[in-house]
Amino acid sequence: MSNYSKLTKQDFEAIGAELDAIRERVLADLGERDANYIHGLIKRQRQLELAGRVMMMLPPTWLGGVAALSSSKILDNMEIGHNVMHGQYDWMGDPAVHSKHFDWDTANSVEQWKRTHNYEHHTFTNVLGRDHDVGYGLLRMSEEQPWEPRFLFNIPLAVILHTFFQHFVAIQNLKLEDYLVYKTKTRAELAEEFKPVWKKMRKQLAKDYAVFPALAGPLAPLVFVGNVASNLARNVWACAVIFNGHFPEQVEQFDEAVLENETRGHWYVRQLLGSANFEGGKLMHVMSGNLSFQIEHHLFPDLPAHRYQEIAPEVRAICEKHGLPYNTGPFWKQTLSTWKRIARLSLPRFRKRKSVDTEAPSTPAQADAPALAA
Repeated sequence: MSNYSKLTKQDFEAIGAELDAIRERVLADLGERDANYIHGLIKRQRQLELAGRVMMMLPPTWLGGVAALSSSKILDNMEIGHNVMHGQYDWMGDPAVHSKHFDWDTANSVEQWKRTHNYEHHTFTNVLGRDHDVGYGLLRMSEEQPWEPRFLFNIPLAVILHTFFQHFVAIQNLKLEDYLVYKTKTRAELAEEFKPVWKKMRKQLAKDYAVFPALAGPLAPLVFVGNVASNLARNVWACAVIFNGHFPEQVEQFDEAVLENETRGHWYVRQLLGSANFEGGKLMHVMSGNLSFQIEHHLFPDLPAHRYQEIAPEVRAICEKHGLPYNTGPFWKQTLSTWKRIARLSLPRFRKRKSVDTEAPSTPAQADAPALAA
């Protein structure tokens, strides 16, 4: 029986009120500390990028350059780009960190990402058929997803997804499976949808694999390989962080029925049950974009992520109070659980489980949920 089904209408209302109170308190406290944090992080990210690109042009410092550029790309992608584009710093009124103006060093366009991530994923978290992040159209990640022979390759496909993650995320909005597998999309439709995607992708490819290598002259191969390595490090790390936050075995998924008349309290509970944290030190949190607190991020996607660690004990206490699990553990443990799920669901014997029972309150939550639309 799902943990979702054990709660009463009064439980959902109480949880919603308690979590709303946390959110309002943090919003009221935002100020100079938060502004200094994000500006300081952007300064450090730019320093790492400059150092990395220069050091990669010199054979003795090439490895250090790869490490610096990898760190720069991870910071830009995770703690800066992802969080800024969630609107976490819009309150500052600073165009440099405003979700409407920011762009990041990755192949995915801002507009496409906001549509698939900010809106679809955060509104319909782990709702099968509505949240495309459940498997990205590539993997079988739920017992309720009908098995197909292609899912025998769940593990190698997951490895490929980690390796080329920035490009898979860039084309996610195309839903390639509709063209390649289910034949519900024509080649002409796919080509038209790909045009704006390719515009951003080719810009990134040109920058990393043509412009910067050319600047190195005879050492262009060193820079080319260094950029490949840096992008690979960023891709694998970002994908691992996201998988550990969404796919460990204990994380629940939901039937579309949960969306019927969903209240804010129901939406909050779905985020709690559909996310997972992993533990680590300060560096781990920063380099993961504080998505090591994925539960808190899904509850409060528009709050500055560096605040999640402060409110995590309160969220955990609310879970304990209402008999809900707070899914957390060491990084290695969540990784092992995630890959166990990937392997298990590659086999046809794991079929549809019983759907959760839902209540039918009165007010839709989608219009109420914080910072969901792009």
